[in-house]
Amino acid sequence: MPIDPNPWMLLPFAALLLSIAIMPFVNKRWWEKFYPLVAAGLGGITLGYYLLALRDPLTVARAAREYASFIALIGSLFIVSGGIHLAWRGTATPAGNVVFLLIGSVLANIIGTTGASMLLIRPWLRMNQPRVTALHLVFFIFTVSNIAGCLTPVGDPPLFLGYLRGVPFFWPLQHLLAPWACALALLLTVFWVLDRRNFRRAPAAVRAVPPADGGAAWQLTGARNFLWLALILAAVFLPSPWREALMVAAAAAAYCTTPRATRAANGFNFQPIREVAWLFAGIFATMMPALAYLKAHAAGLGLGSPLTFYFASGILSGVLDNAPTYLTFLSAAEGLRGVNVSGLLAGHGEYLVAISLGAVFFGALTYIGNGPNFMVKAIAEHAGVRVPGFAQYIWQYALPILLPTLILIGWLFL
Repeated sequence: MPIDPNPWMLLPFAALLLSIAIMPFVNKRWWEKFYPLVAAGLGGITLGYYLLALRDPLTVARAAREYASFIALIGSLFIVSGGIHLAWRGTATPAGNVVFLLIGSVLANIIGTTGASMLLIRPWLRMNQPRVTALHLVFFIFTVSNIAGCLTPVGDPPLFLGYLRGVPFFWPLQHLLAPWACALALLLTVFWVLDRRNFRRAPAAVRAVPPADGGAAWQLTGARNFLWLALILAAVFLPSPWREALMVAAAAAAYCTTPRATRAANGFNFQPIREVAWLFAGIFATMMPALAYLKAHAAGLGLGSPLTFYFASGILSGVLDNAPTYLTFLSAAEGLRGVNVSGLLAGHGEYLVAISLGAVFFGALTYIGNGPNFMVKAIAEHAGVRVPGFAQYIWQYALPILLPTLILIGWLFL
């Protein structure tokens, strides 16, 4: 029987989300100085409730393990990718940008959305200088950081959890390829139209595309770090704590063997991962009651069709971590149909399609819907890009551009 927490204990999670959304606008300097205390304080309230009131240390331990795995993966990929420098001469064209995002979207299924995001965000920002705008950041998050990774269990954490629960490795590729291709085609078309307008407004000198002198447009340094990247990806399939230990070891080795000049060329420092570590520590702690409340009341949410599972799992994945949300709705689908995962695969695969698409696609609705989103935002801010705030990202980009696309995907395929 799932624990049904006091609804009042949802408030710390809501308070943290609101703080992330509005405090950078209310008092940016105060927030940059005290966000660790805010995250720790609100997380501490929830931890105290679970340990002292509910006497449920197992849930706390499970959340701590999930956070450790999350930050080990995010942090190791951040450090390793910080030692890979892709130099670009000139400004990319709109067509070149579409090709880049498409390549990144395919790559995300091989090295994960986190790996692809950490590897490609810096060259993506550089190749669009000096005309880079919020548009480039947002569509990178929409595609490479989220929708891209729905074809393999390596692509996105929810699908990896499904793989561990018994979903065959190639099931996503067989059943999710069509909605993946359709969603990417729609978003990349919209991006091309908007980026073409941005490109035409740029001065002629900015629009000059290399190589005018016969030299190479791209230059790669730090290629040895791809070996450490491969080691991190192999570690994903190991049990904990060997998984996290190998990731940390690979990151340490990469940091020690990467020339300082390569990291300097990337503008590398630890501030982005520090911010993500603190804020997601608070998120992982405060979302425990939210996930437990959802699981306890799943039967009363009116979930009766694949389409309702798609939107319910999707919307909650946008504001909660999409991996545990995926498992929660997978359990709800098993209970609704009275079967286990094998039974869903055999006779009710449309529910698994709906939950998979919802968890992966809707993670782009907010910065906290999927792990890479906030990291990409932090790297862009450090690079001096004007980044949309939490609320601006939702109202100006996610709701008018992404959500209609996802509604259409649901109508077409579910």
